[in-house]
Amino acid sequence: MEKASKQLDYHTIRAIMERFQEAEPEPKGELEHLNVYTLVVAVALSAQATDAGVNKATRALFQIADTPQKMLDLGLEGLTEHIKTIGLFRQKAKNVIKLSQILVDEYDGVVPNSRAALQSLPGVGRKTANVVLNMWWHQPAQAVDTHIFRVGNRTGIAPGKTVEAVERAVEDNIPADFQLHAHHWLILHGRYHCKARKPQCRTCIIRDLCEYKDKTE
Repeated sequence: MEKASKQLDYHTIRAIMERFQEAEPEPKGELEHLNVYTLVVAVALSAQATDAGVNKATRALFQIADTPQKMLDLGLEGLTEHIKTIGLFRQKAKNVIKLSQILVDEYDGVVPNSRAALQSLPGVGRKTANVVLNMWWHQPAQAVDTHIFRVGNRTGIAPGKTVEAVERAVEDNIPADFQLHAHHWLILHGRYHCKARKPQCRTCIIRDLCEYKDKTE
């Protein structure tokens, strides 16, 4: 693992967020969904898979199963057939059927909107819960994936040895008026610019503010 950079100060982080905001005022998640239920399913399916791969599999699926009851009607075999191009598809299919059953039985088919209730659903961890809270309910929840973990540590925006530490560092250090979109700005920056193997430092909009020692030319 790369050595983490030192924590940036308030003014530098504020300047970085202002640049991200100017470049993309309303960043969006790239997972396609029709409602909050399909968002939960899409995010749960995206673990160890690409958003593009999940979108390809779910386009046809969500046309026929956009509620927990319709997913149960489709059944495990029908669901498995739709998502077999996604990594870990058998376990994910079981989780989606289980969580759909719980939503029908315990929540009248309505997706709950507390982190604890979301995390109680099979296949929904803290990261998935935070994505759903952020994207659907516009809560400033910070879902830390590999991109945010890398960008947080590399730049010094939110260094931390664990996912939880980085999540806390994002919440503690990024000014409140940027909290809602911070998660997407950091993911998109990691996905398209601050890449794992070949960061695009030469064209990076925050190059002069970033603490990364091994910048590429």
